[in-house]
Amino acid sequence: MKAVVLTYDKYRHLTDHMIHKYNFLWPDHPFQFRIPYQQLAGENDARHDYIEAPKDIRGTVTALLQDLPDDEWIYWCIDDKYPVWLDVPAIRQLMNDMILPTVKSDGLLFCRCRSMLDGVGLRRERLKAVSGQVYLRRKNYEQIWIHQFVRVKVIRHLFEQFADDIPNAKVMDDMKKKVLLPESHALYVTRASYAVFGESTTRGKLTMNCYHSIVEAGDALPDMPVDKESIFMGGDEVLSLRDNIKLNLKRVKNYLVQ
Repeated sequence: MKAVVLTYDKYRHLTDHMIHKYNFLWPDHPFQFRIPYQQLAGENDARHDYIEAPKDIRGTVTALLQDLPDDEWIYWCIDDKYPVWLDVPAIRQLMNDMILPTVKSDGLLFCRCRSMLDGVGLRRERLKAVSGQVYLRRKNYEQIWIHQFVRVKVIRHLFEQFADDIPNAKVMDDMKKKVLLPESHALYVTRASYAVFGESTTRGKLTMNCYHSIVEAGDALPDMPVDKESIFMGGDEVLSLRDNIKLNLKRVKNYLVQ
Protein backbone atom coordinates (compact mmCIF):
# COMPACT_ATOMS: atom_id res chain seq x y z
CA MET A 1 0.00 0.00 0.00
CA LYS A 2 1.26 3.46 -0.87
CA ALA A 3 1.78 5.66 2.18
CA VAL A 4 1.51 9.27 1.02
CA VAL A 5 3.64 11.64 3.11
CA LEU A 6 2.92 15.37 3.11
CA THR A 7 6.30 16.96 3.78
CA TYR A 8 9.16 18.92 2.20
CA ASP A 9 12.95 18.94 2.38
CA LYS A 10 13.24 21.08 5.51
CA TYR A 11 11.40 18.44 7.53
CA ARG A 12 13.21 15.38 6.13
CA HIS A 13 14.51 14.47 9.59
CA LEU A 14 10.91 14.35 10.87
CA THR A 15 9.87 12.18 7.92
CA ASP A 16 12.79 9.81 8.48
CA HIS A 17 11.92 9.52 12.17
CA MET A 18 8.26 8.86 11.41
CA ILE A 19 9.18 6.05 9.00
CA HIS A 20 11.71 4.69 11.51
CA LYS A 21 8.94 4.45 14.12
CA TYR A 22 6.66 2.53 11.73
CA ASN A 23 9.50 0.13 10.91
CA PHE A 24 10.14 -0.40 14.63
CA LEU A 25 6.54 -0.74 15.81
CA TRP A 26 5.29 -2.67 12.77
CA PRO A 27 8.30 -4.43 11.19
CA ASP A 28 6.28 -6.16 8.45
CA HIS A 29 4.03 -3.21 7.61
CA PRO A 30 2.73 -3.10 4.01
CA PHE A 31 3.66 0.52 3.27
CA GLN A 32 5.84 2.05 0.60
CA PHE A 33 6.26 5.66 1.67
CA ARG A 34 5.85 8.25 -1.09
CA ILE A 35 8.18 11.06 -0.07
CA PRO A 36 8.17 14.36 -1.97
CA TYR A 37 11.46 16.19 -2.40
CA GLN A 38 12.87 19.36 -3.93
CA GLN A 39 16.64 18.78 -3.63
CA LEU A 40 17.02 15.86 -1.18
CA ALA A 41 16.35 12.87 -3.39
CA GLY A 42 16.85 9.43 -1.86
CA GLU A 43 17.19 5.86 -3.08
CA ASN A 44 13.95 4.16 -4.09
CA ASP A 45 13.32 0.71 -2.68
CA ALA A 46 10.47 -1.45 -1.42
CA ARG A 47 9.69 1.01 1.38
CA HIS A 48 10.68 4.37 -0.12
CA ASP A 49 9.52 6.11 -3.29
CA TYR A 50 10.97 9.61 -3.67
CA ILE A 51 8.91 11.88 -5.91
CA GLU A 52 10.09 15.27 -7.12
CA ALA A 53 7.54 17.91 -6.17
CA PRO A 54 7.28 21.69 -5.84
CA LYS A 55 7.70 23.19 -2.38
CA ASP A 56 4.16 24.60 -2.16
CA ILE A 57 1.70 22.41 -0.28
CA ARG A 58 -1.02 22.06 -2.89
CA GLY A 59 1.52 21.39 -5.64
CA THR A 60 3.14 18.73 -3.47
CA VAL A 61 -0.14 16.88 -2.93
CA THR A 62 -0.94 17.08 -6.65
CA ALA A 63 2.44 15.56 -7.51
CA LEU A 64 2.04 12.76 -4.97
CA LEU A 65 -1.42 11.77 -6.23
CA GLN A 66 -1.21 12.53 -9.94
CA ASP A 67 -0.70 8.92 -11.10
CA LEU A 68 -3.13 7.35 -8.62
CA PRO A 69 -6.79 6.52 -9.40
CA ASP A 70 -9.50 8.05 -7.22
CA ASP A 71 -10.63 4.76 -5.68
CA GLU A 72 -7.19 3.48 -4.66
CA TRP A 73 -6.66 3.03 -0.93
CA ILE A 74 -3.63 4.83 0.49
CA TYR A 75 -2.22 5.44 3.94
CA TRP A 76 -2.24 9.20 4.52
CA CYS A 77 0.57 10.25 6.85
CA ILE A 78 1.87 13.80 7.23
CA ASP A 79 5.29 14.53 8.66
CA ASP A 80 4.26 16.26 11.89
CA LYS A 81 2.81 13.08 13.41
CA TYR A 82 4.60 9.86 14.35
CA PRO A 83 3.35 6.62 15.91
CA VAL A 84 4.01 6.04 19.60
CA TRP A 85 2.02 2.81 19.91
CA LEU A 86 0.16 0.63 17.38
CA ASP A 87 -2.16 -2.31 18.01
CA VAL A 88 -0.85 -4.08 14.92
CA PRO A 89 -3.15 -7.16 14.95
CA ALA A 90 -6.21 -4.91 15.25
CA ILE A 91 -5.00 -2.55 12.52
CA ARG A 92 -4.42 -5.50 10.18
CA GLN A 93 -8.04 -6.55 10.75
CA LEU A 94 -9.23 -3.01 10.05
CA MET A 95 -7.37 -3.07 6.74
CA ASN A 96 -9.05 -6.34 5.80
CA ASP A 97 -12.45 -4.87 6.67
CA MET A 98 -11.95 -1.78 4.54
CA ILE A 99 -10.76 -3.41 1.33
CA LEU A 100 -13.80 -5.71 1.02
CA PRO A 101 -15.88 -4.62 -2.00
CA THR A 102 -19.06 -5.00 0.07
CA VAL A 103 -17.89 -2.31 2.52
CA LYS A 104 -18.95 1.16 1.38
CA SER A 105 -16.21 3.21 2.96
CA ASP A 106 -13.74 5.81 1.75
CA GLY A 107 -11.67 6.37 4.86
CA LEU A 108 -10.92 4.92 8.28
CA LEU A 109 -9.29 6.64 11.24
CA PHE A 110 -8.19 4.24 14.00
CA CYS A 111 -7.04 6.82 16.54
CA ARG A 112 -10.21 8.15 18.17
CA CYS A 113 -9.50 11.42 19.91
CA ARG A 114 -10.51 15.08 20.27
CA SER A 115 -13.66 15.88 18.26
CA MET A 116 -14.12 12.19 17.49
CA LEU A 117 -14.65 11.52 21.21
CA ASP A 118 -17.21 14.16 22.11
CA GLY A 119 -19.50 13.43 19.17
CA VAL A 120 -19.12 16.85 17.54
CA GLY A 121 -17.46 15.35 14.48
CA LEU A 122 -19.75 12.31 14.18
CA ARG A 123 -23.01 11.39 12.48
CA ARG A 124 -25.54 8.86 13.73
CA GLU A 125 -24.65 6.31 11.05
CA ARG A 126 -22.82 3.12 11.95
CA LEU A 127 -21.10 0.56 9.75
CA LYS A 128 -20.78 -3.03 10.95
CA ALA A 129 -18.06 -5.08 9.29
CA VAL A 130 -17.93 -8.85 8.86
CA SER A 131 -15.30 -8.95 11.61
CA GLY A 132 -17.84 -7.55 14.07
CA GLN A 133 -16.17 -4.16 14.29
CA VAL A 134 -18.55 -1.20 14.37
CA TYR A 135 -17.34 1.99 12.71
CA LEU A 136 -18.73 5.47 13.38
CA ARG A 137 -19.32 7.80 10.46
CA ARG A 138 -17.59 11.18 10.51
CA LYS A 139 -19.43 14.29 9.37
CA ASN A 140 -16.53 16.46 8.16
CA TYR A 141 -12.76 16.64 7.69
CA GLU A 142 -11.94 16.93 11.39
CA GLN A 143 -8.81 14.90 12.27
CA ILE A 144 -7.93 14.46 8.61
CA TRP A 145 -4.30 15.25 9.51
CA ILE A 146 -3.94 12.17 11.72
CA HIS A 147 -2.50 9.12 9.96
CA GLN A 148 -5.29 6.99 8.48
CA PHE A 149 -6.48 4.80 5.62
CA VAL A 150 -8.28 6.75 2.92
CA ARG A 151 -9.11 6.63 -0.75
CA VAL A 152 -7.19 8.97 -3.04
CA LYS A 153 -10.34 10.89 -4.02
CA VAL A 154 -10.86 12.14 -0.46
CA ILE A 155 -7.47 13.86 -0.22
CA ARG A 156 -7.57 14.99 -3.84
CA HIS A 157 -10.98 16.64 -3.43
CA LEU A 158 -10.01 18.39 -0.20
CA PHE A 159 -6.89 19.98 -1.66
CA GLU A 160 -8.64 20.92 -4.90
CA GLN A 161 -10.92 23.13 -2.80
CA PHE A 162 -7.99 24.90 -1.14
CA ALA A 163 -6.51 28.12 -2.48
CA ASP A 164 -3.40 27.79 -4.64
CA ASP A 165 -1.36 29.75 -2.13
CA ILE A 166 -1.19 28.01 1.26
CA PRO A 167 1.33 30.02 3.31
CA ASN A 168 1.88 27.30 5.93
CA ALA A 169 0.41 24.03 7.14
CA LYS A 170 -1.27 25.61 10.16
CA VAL A 171 -3.76 27.61 8.07
CA MET A 172 -5.12 24.37 6.62
CA ASP A 173 -6.86 23.71 9.94
CA ASP A 174 -9.21 26.62 9.26
CA MET A 175 -9.34 26.01 5.50
CA LYS A 176 -10.63 22.46 5.90
CA LYS A 177 -13.54 23.68 8.05
CA LYS A 178 -14.85 25.65 5.08
CA VAL A 179 -14.91 22.61 2.78
CA LEU A 180 -18.01 20.41 2.83
CA LEU A 181 -17.34 16.69 2.90
CA PRO A 182 -19.24 15.21 -0.09
CA GLU A 183 -22.04 12.85 0.89
CA SER A 184 -20.47 10.24 -1.38
CA HIS A 185 -17.21 10.31 0.63
CA ALA A 186 -17.90 8.04 3.60
CA LEU A 187 -15.28 8.54 6.32
CA TYR A 188 -15.34 6.45 9.50
CA VAL A 189 -13.55 6.19 12.84
CA THR A 190 -13.20 3.18 15.11
CA ARG A 191 -15.05 3.10 18.44
CA ALA A 192 -11.80 2.46 20.29
CA SER A 193 -8.30 3.76 19.63
CA TYR A 194 -5.82 1.31 18.19
CA ALA A 195 -2.96 3.78 18.02
CA VAL A 196 -1.31 6.63 19.86
CA PHE A 197 0.38 9.36 17.83
CA GLY A 198 2.69 12.10 18.92
CA GLU A 199 2.77 15.58 17.44
CA SER A 200 6.21 16.39 16.07
CA THR A 201 5.95 20.17 16.00
CA THR A 202 4.05 23.02 17.61
CA ARG A 203 4.24 26.66 16.53
CA GLY A 204 7.33 25.99 14.45
CA LYS A 205 9.19 24.20 17.25
CA LEU A 206 9.97 20.56 17.93
CA THR A 207 7.71 19.14 20.65
CA MET A 208 9.40 17.81 23.76
CA ASN A 209 7.94 14.35 23.16
CA CYS A 210 9.29 14.25 19.60
CA TYR A 211 12.70 15.44 20.80
CA HIS A 212 12.89 12.55 23.28
CA SER A 213 11.59 10.08 20.70
CA ILE A 214 14.22 11.09 18.13
CA VAL A 215 17.02 10.93 20.69
CA GLU A 216 15.88 7.52 21.98
CA ALA A 217 15.68 6.19 18.41
CA GLY A 218 19.16 7.47 17.59
CA ASP A 219 17.87 9.51 14.65
CA ALA A 220 19.23 12.87 13.50
CA LEU A 221 17.65 15.90 15.14
CA PRO A 222 16.23 18.64 12.90
CA ASP A 223 17.72 22.12 13.12
CA MET A 224 14.87 23.74 15.02
CA PRO A 225 14.19 24.95 18.58
CA VAL A 226 12.58 22.60 21.10
CA ASP A 227 9.33 23.52 22.84
CA LYS A 228 8.54 22.46 26.42
CA GLU A 229 5.15 21.08 25.39
CA SER A 230 4.34 17.41 24.76
CA ILE A 231 1.32 16.58 22.60
CA PHE A 232 -0.24 13.14 22.10
CA MET A 233 -3.37 11.81 20.40
CA GLY A 234 -5.06 8.56 21.36
CA GLY A 235 -5.24 6.33 24.43
CA ASP A 236 -2.90 7.69 27.09
CA GLU A 237 -3.06 4.42 29.02
CA VAL A 238 -0.41 2.94 26.73
CA LEU A 239 2.09 5.78 27.01
CA SER A 240 5.26 5.50 29.03
CA LEU A 241 5.21 6.64 32.65
CA ARG A 242 7.24 9.73 31.77
CA ASP A 243 4.89 10.69 28.95
CA ASN A 244 1.82 9.98 31.10
CA ILE A 245 3.12 12.35 33.77
CA LYS A 246 3.67 15.06 31.16
CA LEU A 247 0.23 14.49 29.66
CA ASN A 248 -1.57 14.67 33.00
CA LEU A 249 0.38 17.73 34.16
CA LYS A 250 -0.76 19.43 30.97
CA ARG A 251 -4.38 18.51 31.74
CA VAL A 252 -4.11 19.92 35.27
CA LYS A 253 -2.59 23.12 33.92
CA ASN A 254 -5.37 23.50 31.34
CA TYR A 255 -7.99 22.90 34.04
CA LEU A 256 -6.51 25.55 36.36
CA VAL A 257 -6.46 28.25 33.68
CA GLN A 258 -10.07 27.66 32.64
